[in-house]
Amino acid sequence: MIRRIVKKYRKKRIPFVEPDEIFLDSKNLQNFDRQQFEGRIEKPIAQKTVVFLSVFFLLTVIIFSGRLIYLQVYKGNSYFQRSENNIIVKNVIFADRGIIYDRNKKELAWNDKADLSAPDTGANSQVNQSLTRVYLSPGFSHLLGYVSYPKQDAAGNYWQEDFIGKDGLEKEYNDRIQGENGSKMIEKTALGKIYSENIVNSPKQGPDLVTTIDSRLQKQMFTFIKNLAESGSFGGGAGIIMDVRNGELLTTTSFPEYDSGVLSLGQDTAKISGYITDKRRFFMDRDISGVYTPGSIVKPFLALGALNEGIIDPNKKILSTGSISIPNPYVPNEKTIFKDWRVNGWTNMAEAIAVSSDVYFYTIGGGYQGQQGLGIANIGKYAKLFGIGEPTGVDLPDENIGIIPSPDWKLKNFKNDPWRIGDTYHTAIGQYGFQVTPMEMVRAVGAIANDGKLLTPHLILGDTAKENQFTTVDLKKEYFDVVHQGMRQAVTAGTATSLNVPYVQVAVKTGTAQLGVAKDRLNSWVIGFLPYENPKYAFVIMMESGPIGGSSASSVMRQMLDWMSVNTPEYFQ
Repeated sequence: MIRRIVKKYRKKRIPFVEPDEIFLDSKNLQNFDRQQFEGRIEKPIAQKTVVFLSVFFLLTVIIFSGRLIYLQVYKGNSYFQRSENNIIVKNVIFADRGIIYDRNKKELAWNDKADLSAPDTGANSQVNQSLTRVYLSPGFSHLLGYVSYPKQDAAGNYWQEDFIGKDGLEKEYNDRIQGENGSKMIEKTALGKIYSENIVNSPKQGPDLVTTIDSRLQKQMFTFIKNLAESGSFGGGAGIIMDVRNGELLTTTSFPEYDSGVLSLGQDTAKISGYITDKRRFFMDRDISGVYTPGSIVKPFLALGALNEGIIDPNKKILSTGSISIPNPYVPNEKTIFKDWRVNGWTNMAEAIAVSSDVYFYTIGGGYQGQQGLGIANIGKYAKLFGIGEPTGVDLPDENIGIIPSPDWKLKNFKNDPWRIGDTYHTAIGQYGFQVTPMEMVRAVGAIANDGKLLTPHLILGDTAKENQFTTVDLKKEYFDVVHQGMRQAVTAGTATSLNVPYVQVAVKTGTAQLGVAKDRLNSWVIGFLPYENPKYAFVIMMESGPIGGSSASSVMRQMLDWMSVNTPEYFQ
């Protein structure tokens, strides 16, 4: 029907009106629904726009086609070879090892950037910027230890990807401070040329360690020990200061020492070889691994044992004329003589400690002329009660323990040679086979200072587990008071008058232990605590194998006290 009408109008030449040619009635604009395009005139797309878009799409096709032809035809072989030769490797991003601080946040061991990798061979080796470990020195090497760096093979591949602590705190707390390595993926050619790098895992720095050490005290103590050892012909030395309230170690230093940085890098083979061949034993931490004849520093512990066993009144005096003698069981009509180091006259217990009377301690150790002695079993009992011959529990690797002579010990070491009273006498003055470590002795004298609290020496500040790890030496306070008085008298009128200083009162026991068959060398000791009236710190200085008649360990402690009075007087308050 519509077609017929349209044809009819065309025959009559009536023009057909298209919808877009109708004029809008402006009066009806407000009635149009504009969302449905009512009242709007639609214009056709301009010819210029169509031409522009056509040219744009044509150029895009031409460019992409050209690039495709270039990559596939002209560069196809090159990229094929690259795809065949390129490799993706996983490379280690080394984590920062935790920093070790002293108690005042002074850095003791930290990290620095350096090149640790193998030379670039042009094959699979990549030169990596990594970390080195830097150490405060001198005086800290045995405390801090050293590390083994990550290791590569000749091709540059790491077969050890971690820093590993090998001694000292680096070894003891390795798992705590080593951190977690990261990694990145690297695309490179067989010739080593890098095309791309992408980090997969970021490294995580290890937690820091804050130690109990006061680096100021440690450095000075090491210097004074080193100077005396070199000028006084001692083989070495050790020094420790411990807080008798909680077991915190303020110093623990040993001379001679190695260079931690040299051992970590491992490149200076001549120097390392010198460490190994030197008779002074550079690798031994004398504080915890060295065992030494103690001499008279064991006398305060025997005094406490004699008081607790009730074998002597502390006011009873024993005469020292310079020696005692007993019948010789092998040679009739002859006597075996045990000498005192000098004629000390009549001495009670405190005086005997002060002047270090050997005769007095021969007598209360083994008995003499009607005076009962402790006997070797009780000597061992009270030495062990104060931790001698036992591990101290200090948080350092390779701790050794001392030896307390006994009949069983003698049978193992000297077959068919029974225990004799003379062996007891020598043990009572810290000779014969008696051996101790400096760490054992600072712990033991600390228990004297605090009236019987045998602490666990430790090196991490705020380690409450270690602070609460102690045993109690259950002896009467009045017994400790007698020993305190004797050790104070050693300073005011006895063997340690060089330590009678005006700025702090100290209590001390000195000791000299003769060494070898010829007895021409000695170990020099000084142990003690301060301040006398309110003990806070115990100390031990040991100078190893020096000449008879030379300077003693007390001279090191005197220098230390003088320095502290000026630079760290807070420790005397």
